[in-house]
Amino acid sequence: MNLEILEREFEAVVARNLSLNLTRGKPNSAQVALSDDLDGILQGDFICSDGMDARNYGGLRGVPECRELGSYLTDYPVDLVFAAGNSSLQLMYLILETIVNSGLAGSAPLSGSRCKAICPVPGYDRHFAATDYLGVEMVCVDLNDDGPDMEQVEDLVKNDPSTAIMWCVPKHSNPTGCTYSEAVVERIARLPLLREDPDKHPFFVLWDNAYAVHDFGDEPSHLASIHEHAMAVETLDRIVAFASTSKITHAGAGVAFLASGERLLNDIEARLSVMIIGFDKVNQLRHARFLPSRARLEAHMRRHAEIVRPLFETTEQGLQEQIGNTGLATWTQPNGGYFVSLDVPGGLAREVVALAGSAGLQLTAAGATYPYGNDPNDANIRIAPTFASPEEVEEAMAIVGMSVQLAAARHR
Repeated sequence: MNLEILEREFEAVVARNLSLNLTRGKPNSAQVALSDDLDGILQGDFICSDGMDARNYGGLRGVPECRELGSYLTDYPVDLVFAAGNSSLQLMYLILETIVNSGLAGSAPLSGSRCKAICPVPGYDRHFAATDYLGVEMVCVDLNDDGPDMEQVEDLVKNDPSTAIMWCVPKHSNPTGCTYSEAVVERIARLPLLREDPDKHPFFVLWDNAYAVHDFGDEPSHLASIHEHAMAVETLDRIVAFASTSKITHAGAGVAFLASGERLLNDIEARLSVMIIGFDKVNQLRHARFLPSRARLEAHMRRHAEIVRPLFETTEQGLQEQIGNTGLATWTQPNGGYFVSLDVPGGLAREVVALAGSAGLQLTAAGATYPYGNDPNDANIRIAPTFASPEEVEEAMAIVGMSVQLAAARHR
């Protein structure tokens, strides 16, 4: 299609004054409504399985039966799971800040020395924001279909002792949707062993398993157990796993979990004990009663999948109709999670996002999936379809397709 026709058709879309938003991976109202039975579920029974009254102080590591739920999500034994408040991001920041400023599980603090974090890209912008806020330099490595490029990662860990942290979203990764292979998980578990002095020059893996049970494909994606691999090579206190119910129950009123080795958990419990007497155990108990077994959790997530799957199918159909077989873009076809990762010709992502915005479609800022908001190729765009209706997603993909075609035609 020639440029003049594309410009005219695009102007017609702009004139419709649409207002569409695919910027954040939020569950939609139908999804959060699946958990409305949380209200009133305790029916006046606030006593936990260990006899603790959930309405009172204490129990910093959390309600036992809620830690069991955390065990399902992290794939760690319940005694190594910490149930906290509603935000896993808060736990991640706590761990990151402790590693950097105080040291953790026998490691020396990193402040005062040059400290770096390995960031597989494209990746999660909130990980990057927390890391940057604490003054930790971010180093990019490629994210492949089976996980981070481990040759790049291992080279950094072996040869640069200031590289002390690595971020991971190991299942249905944000934004590509990839799930790490078992070979990659095994190599990640061994990374701390590559250090000659693991206390003076520690290396920590921050394992954000945000989409552990968020499958919507025909077959769930299998993620190998980082706990088992870390146990086998004795690196458990250098791996910290996170999960939450934020996209399982009520997004702003769920439960977050942290799992690691006992030494690390003891350190974090001591640090938290001067900040807080205990988290909201009533909410923890509500979640434990609502999702009392792995089978109940799986059934609940199948209901989520029924809502989410059509939105991703509409996204795929729209992209295929608009720019399939044009050679102008590639995109992922995830089996779960909350995102589609779209790659356009290098140098055009910012222009595509700006064009879409002028037509009434807000997309995540180009560059957001890279540290410092800087995609060196200006090619990656994250699409988050879950908070829209199928009709809105269809409209949005038409705008995305037209924006890609128009940007490309203007630069021919």
